[in-house]
Amino acid sequence: MPYRLSLLLVALILLTSGCVRIPQPQGFPYSNQEKMQAAHHWNVLANDVANRINNELIRQNHLTSPVHVRHSCGKPGACGTGTTSAFDEAFNDLLTTQLVNFGVDTRAGADGASLLVDYKVQVVHHRAVRSQWPQPGVLTALATGVTVLRDAPWELVTIASAAAVDTLRATSVLNEHDEVIITTSIMNGDRYLLRTSDIYYINDADSWQYRQPAPAAEIKLTGGHAAPVAAEPSAPSL
Repeated sequence: MPYRLSLLLVALILLTSGCVRIPQPQGFPYSNQEKMQAAHHWNVLANDVANRINNELIRQNHLTSPVHVRHSCGKPGACGTGTTSAFDEAFNDLLTTQLVNFGVDTRAGADGASLLVDYKVQVVHHRAVRSQWPQPGVLTALATGVTVLRDAPWELVTIASAAAVDTLRATSVLNEHDEVIITTSIMNGDRYLLRTSDIYYINDADSWQYRQPAPAAEIKLTGGHAAPVAAEPSAPSL
């Protein structure tokens, strides 16, 4: 090995050995997360939550305990016109309806209820651009299919190509920046009987549906001094 190359190799080894080694970022294993895009999805969630509540009431022997579903904006009676989100209004009604359908003693007011069904809605916004690739194995399967069909008649290749595009589109999801966390609880006084959280993707353009309206800006009016009025000239005396 030439002398100069040996010196370069030694310098490179010394340089790399002096670098600090840090853990490399690694993504989570591939998983699925549902995306809410319609009021029907809210009703599906309400049905699932009501089913979990009903099962928990049965398990903890609260079959005859009346419940009340509280708006997420706070204490009973604190929600007024324009103070709740579109999702809060809809989910409160949908969850109440589903509980009634399950046969749960559901009350309109909190005074006559011994158990409180409370829920919290939190919108999570990600600024970073997050990459999204098709599910593992999809591209391999498509490439294999194209390879196998390379000598097939053009009609069959066309049909297979269209199917490949449909498969790729079905497994690809447009990544946006907003998610929503919906946490539902059954409260008996200050004790939790049930607490469950559901996480969904939502469209960025629809995130306003899950946010509490911002309080109206208060405009303070300050009284100013009136400008002096000029006196009319007096008539000349005769």
